[in-house]
Amino acid sequence: MKALVCHQHGSIDQLALEEVPSVAPGPGQVRIKVHASGVNFPDLLIVQGKYQVKPTLPFTPGAECVGTVIEVGDGVHRTKVGERVIALPAWGAFAEELTVDAARVMPVPAAIDDLVAAGLVLTYGTGHHALVQRAALAPGETLLVLGASGGVGLAAVELGVRLGARVIAAASTKEKLAVCREHGASETICYGDTPLRDAVKELTGGKGADVIYDPVGGDLFDASLRCIAWKGRLLVVGFASGRIPQAPANLALIKGCAIVGVHWGVFVEREPEVFAANMRQLYSWVERGELRPYVSETFPLARGLDALQRVERREVVGKIVLTM
Repeated sequence: MKALVCHQHGSIDQLALEEVPSVAPGPGQVRIKVHASGVNFPDLLIVQGKYQVKPTLPFTPGAECVGTVIEVGDGVHRTKVGERVIALPAWGAFAEELTVDAARVMPVPAAIDDLVAAGLVLTYGTGHHALVQRAALAPGETLLVLGASGGVGLAAVELGVRLGARVIAAASTKEKLAVCREHGASETICYGDTPLRDAVKELTGGKGADVIYDPVGGDLFDASLRCIAWKGRLLVVGFASGRIPQAPANLALIKGCAIVGVHWGVFVEREPEVFAANMRQLYSWVERGELRPYVSETFPLARGLDALQRVERREVVGKIVLTM
């Protein structure tokens, strides 16, 4: 089978499409014929050696995919050969086949096509957990989404709208913000036009945003603390800017706000029943057309490097998916 292989941490340019042996499933594992794989910002970080987990070299990146089970190992009873599933392997999905623990796969409804299924779980799963379990976002509250045109950002925009919030989307260009409006954002902020603090204050009549969804960090996190509402919740989702910010404790005191960490991967491991319920809810909303995951581009596996370069250059709107 073919796979995109990383032999050393560093530049993504050293990734190579190679022929590698199939791996028979061990006890508790399944082997999947991959149909499509979602491309995410952490895939870039894991190749660069900047992610919180570092697989043994060489390895294949790719944290989520959809495919068909073609073999099961001893002790696997819940998942059957021929079943169409989503898999969350952490890495290994940028390949024609994937062998993974059966606990990391779940069935996917027939009504959700491969392209949507391949890129659904990480972005919408993170957003749902962040907004529901961590922020307790309430109908009528104002949600500010930073990096709103990317995969996690656009998912948060749609989820905020579905949960009854007034959503303000912030992104770097007017073209990206147009997509955010198409997916339900009420107002938009272009970073280069007005300082974030001033724009949010103007749009909220000086009150500030009740919940801020921040996958960017850096300067935008600093600005967020200055435009959050009383008793607001600032969700720390990631640091796409490259700088991990430090929060002045006096601002949290003055604002009466909470800085809330969102570590979706650990949540999935520690609270699998809640995660499963979240996914059932997301599947239902997608099937009813209440969420419209946006796949802006697809690339064949042979052009996986091109897809990751798009991520690195911050050019992605919505999700990119690799097809096998």
